[in-house]
Amino acid sequence: MQLSDFDYQLPEELIAQAPLAERSASRLLLVDPLGNDYSDSQFTDIVEFIDSGDLLVFNDTRVIPARLFGRKQSGGQIEVMVERVLDDSTLLAQIRASKAPKPGTELILEGEIHCVMQAREGDLFVLRQKDGPWLELLEQYGHVPLPPYIERVDASADRDRYQTVYASKPGAVAAPTAGLHFDNRILELLREKGVEFAHVTLHVGAGTFQPVRGEDIDSHIMHAELVDVPQSVCDTILHTREQGKRVIAVGTTVVRCLESAAASGKLRPLLGESNLFIKPGYQFKLVDAMLTNFHLPRSTLLILVSAFAGTGLMRAAYAHAVEQGYRFFSYGDAMFIENRLRRVS
Repeated sequence: MQLSDFDYQLPEELIAQAPLAERSASRLLLVDPLGNDYSDSQFTDIVEFIDSGDLLVFNDTRVIPARLFGRKQSGGQIEVMVERVLDDSTLLAQIRASKAPKPGTELILEGEIHCVMQAREGDLFVLRQKDGPWLELLEQYGHVPLPPYIERVDASADRDRYQTVYASKPGAVAAPTAGLHFDNRILELLREKGVEFAHVTLHVGAGTFQPVRGEDIDSHIMHAELVDVPQSVCDTILHTREQGKRVIAVGTTVVRCLESAAASGKLRPLLGESNLFIKPGYQFKLVDAMLTNFHLPRSTLLILVSAFAGTGLMRAAYAHAVEQGYRFFSYGDAMFIENRLRRVS
């Protein structure tokens, strides 16, 4: 398929620039590939669509304040967007500057953090400093790394709202946005109904916003992200399937986690990197349904959900969402999508 198959027109006013007053006040578009249909609902109705014994799998990554501003020692202004913290003193980052710094260049960031650009790794820069653990410095001086389509500076409220209520493991530079709709009340109602919960970790990198270059999607190389699917989650998934219940992924990051762990055809624990690119033709092995937000045109995330539900149905569902004024992207509304294809045992 071609990249243009995943394009659509979106009025700018439908791009959500801020969260709603209440997390669970979002709208919810139900997509049924088996019936080739979709219908409008509210996110608070999610409790009705998930059955006792079903398993909700969440991504428990925590967004770090990954954006820093500063200057080169020579005076040129720079913006640093962290991709990954490697250890207390070293990280990988994107750097925006009039001229890319060379190895050995000293950078002075907010909080008078002095660091040195040591080397390049493709489009990323290795930064090292001795002022303290990077995660602590980022928490103190960093800015919430709002996506580029949110055209405002980050506010103090974003530290809470651009974060799921169950986030626990710091390392992401973009939120797993499908989880932003859950508040503690919705989670408690699901528990009371008998819905099972499990948590995996995928630290979302800035590469999630990397455009697909070239019209042929088969030539695209997916960015790698850190993934942790522990044995306990694998056991819970296998038990859920033995009971004939559904495995429901909260977000495309969870889909990538679970499908990466089952890449060999058998579910195994996974701790490492994944660059799995899911596109039409992919045979899903574990995920029976997914909750997801509306994604950018021509993006790998829209390609993934199209593989899950069917390209034609996704195109129609997105057109309906635009017509009905749904809110799009990170702070926008959600979709609940069933998978009509039978899982591979």
